[in-house]
Amino acid sequence: MLEKIEELDINLLVYLNGLGSETYDKFWLIITNQLYWTPFFLLLFYLIYKKIGIKQTLYLLLFIAVLIAFTDQTCNLFKHTFQRLRPCNNPDLSSIIRIVQVRKSYSFFSGHAANTMAVATFLYLVLKQHFKYFGWLFLWPLIFAYSRIYLGLHYPGDILAGYFFGAVFGSLIYLLYRRLKPQYFPG
Repeated sequence: MLEKIEELDINLLVYLNGLGSETYDKFWLIITNQLYWTPFFLLLFYLIYKKIGIKQTLYLLLFIAVLIAFTDQTCNLFKHTFQRLRPCNNPDLSSIIRIVQVRKSYSFFSGHAANTMAVATFLYLVLKQHFKYFGWLFLWPLIFAYSRIYLGLHYPGDILAGYFFGAVFGSLIYLLYRRLKPQYFPG
């Protein structure tokens, strides 16, 4: 059963990674770099601040910092436990996938997918009543995580596991947030 899942994971990687071309490599290298998402984050937190005020926005940022630290450390624990080679470092795949970027760390599970899904889930649960189309926020983890497959850094299974853990952690931190939220914060 595990071999079948791994085979499906590799086949899906080869297909999705193969959709790329040199023409778009620079674009996906920008997408995968967290620094280039700064304008998006600034706009997002400006809109949140305008809707809920400075105190509640700072309170949200505190929970997001805890969430990212927890998700990131859990991801690192899994990576060092499973020690799955990244596709770009797998000698069986190096001749059949496009390798646009190389990282030496392990692959399972994707920290990019876990962190972005955790933050998106948490923010969505907290703010969905304040913003009509806030579900669009989930495009961010989808685009961001696909960049990891495109570049040859992660298998689709790494991404899906990252999404799962991110959604779980984001939901748990939301429950903690609701429980600890001071009474003077509306909503």
